[in-house]
Amino acid sequence: MTRRGLLGAASAAWATGFLGKPARAAAEFEFKLGVDTPDTHPLTVRLIEAAQAIGSQSGGRLNVTVFPNSQLGGDPEMLSQLRAGGIDLLAAPSLTLSTLVPLSGLPSVGFAFPSYDRVWAAMDGGLGDFVREAIARTGVVPMKKVWDNGFRQITSSSGRQLNSVEDLKGFKIRVPVTSLLTSLFSGLGALPSSISYSELYSALQTHIVEGQENPLAQVSTGKLYEVQKYCALSNHCWSGYWIIANRRALSSLPADLLEMLNSGFDAAAVRERADLEAMDRALQVELAAKGVIFNKPDPVQFRAALVKAGFYAQWQKTYGGEAWAQLEKYTGPLS
Repeated sequence: MTRRGLLGAASAAWATGFLGKPARAAAEFEFKLGVDTPDTHPLTVRLIEAAQAIGSQSGGRLNVTVFPNSQLGGDPEMLSQLRAGGIDLLAAPSLTLSTLVPLSGLPSVGFAFPSYDRVWAAMDGGLGDFVREAIARTGVVPMKKVWDNGFRQITSSSGRQLNSVEDLKGFKIRVPVTSLLTSLFSGLGALPSSISYSELYSALQTHIVEGQENPLAQVSTGKLYEVQKYCALSNHCWSGYWIIANRRALSSLPADLLEMLNSGFDAAAVRERADLEAMDRALQVELAAKGVIFNKPDPVQFRAALVKAGFYAQWQKTYGGEAWAQLEKYTGPLS
């Protein structure tokens, strides 16, 4: 490639939305997209790829700039900005979104899905439609395809390996600020504590908590393996990311650009799902090489304990009969 070609390629990349840097080329529509994942996470990589494709397909008319790694604020702050029109698009974690749309937490009910096959059948089917309609009623616009955040696993310090419900009795575990996961671990006899992710490493290091739960990607990127020895592949809940848009910003787009935006991000979502599943498998090997000891507990005992504790009855009442029926259509009876 000639020097002129290299410069042209660089200018095109800049104009189509790279890592939170403002586009130099004038565009008819400028959209900002916020996300909490770092630059190297499959979610961020595929969002940037989609933004570039949309910019190219639109001939530069629509520029989407991706701001990764919480550059625009934490998830609650970005959600507020989106609703106020400060940003146009947000990759919102489903559990964070549940503070605004409780039903977005429905697919994350404890031990509901045994595999990705069941997850995607539900989220690309009636359950996804049901949740998406609930999101739309709050004034923001969700895209059709939900992205993957992964199945959540439990890690613990050197003093305790988790193989059974009994091992969780009195276990001090960090959970995000969400009532769903707090009630799940309370129902299993653990002692959940809500601590921000930014303070998690320190809390584990100083033994404020003994363990935590997250997808393996967060265990790796947060270097939690340095202060945690064991990882129980519990798959205790699945969570995703919804790409949501400010309604006013989206309604400003002509039909052709709206179609490019929707189809571009939905196609990228399917690729991100495959990326994250492959990354999850690779991380088990990588983390084992760093000294993490894995085990795979039987989920049946945990489901039985949650039934006995009234966990499923509580959340069936919270979400309502219609919503619960939509979930059980894909999971089978949960209680």
